[in-house]
Amino acid sequence: MIGAIVGDIVGSVYEFNNIKTKDFLLFQDKCFFTDDTVMTLAVAEALMKVGEKDAFIDAMKKYGQMYPDAGYGGRFGAWLFSDSREPYHSWGNGSAMRTAAVGWWFDTMEETRHMAALAAGVTHDHPEGIKGAESTAAAIFLARTGHSKAEIKAYVEREFGYDLSQTLDEIRPGYWFNESCQDTVPQAIIAFLESKDFEDAIRNAISLGGDSDTLAAITGSIAEAAYGVPWWIQDKVWEILDEPLRNVLRKWQEELSRRSGV
Repeated sequence: MIGAIVGDIVGSVYEFNNIKTKDFLLFQDKCFFTDDTVMTLAVAEALMKVGEKDAFIDAMKKYGQMYPDAGYGGRFGAWLFSDSREPYHSWGNGSAMRTAAVGWWFDTMEETRHMAALAAGVTHDHPEGIKGAESTAAAIFLARTGHSKAEIKAYVEREFGYDLSQTLDEIRPGYWFNESCQDTVPQAIIAFLESKDFEDAIRNAISLGGDSDTLAAITGSIAEAAYGVPWWIQDKVWEILDEPLRNVLRKWQEELSRRSGV
């Protein structure tokens, strides 16, 4: 899950100032965590509690209200601060950027996809919103269970209908800011598929432009499962997060270690 947070933090300074190169300083003094990190950790907390619909709603509203200026989309922000507990049929990429923890939590693909859909559907109940979350969680699950990039690509194309045949060089020139799952998730997965290591995956994602923090969060979540995250990069995340968010991440890592017997 920390891979998603890395992508969010690195991409935070490029969301509205896109670059089209892989040659940039990975962490700048102005880097910060955004709504992607806040909601990723909210989903993780809900999973650690009970992993039910109400738990996801409660956690998202809790952390959303703790961090009201994290950069939420208009409709999601309105939902966070309302009394509503009903979804609003969104197909935005927020469902995919917050699903990293789901990909690590379960022992089967069936459970992983079911919970990804549940966590997405509390707000993003449009079919594209569900698909974006499911495909991201599925890719994470496959990567962490030792499947090859070719197998991940084939599964995502077969099960979700995304076209992953384009190259980054083909996508990059005409790709601009887009907040939909259908025009963020495939590009994020391709950024992972073309990568050689974790840092390269993040650089691939940022180099496309677009909704940089969310794009890189999705790529980073899959890349972590495939490569792991270098310690020096993890250390930067711990420096940038504040204590309440560090506490969730710390509990998450402890719980994963306990479940795996490490």
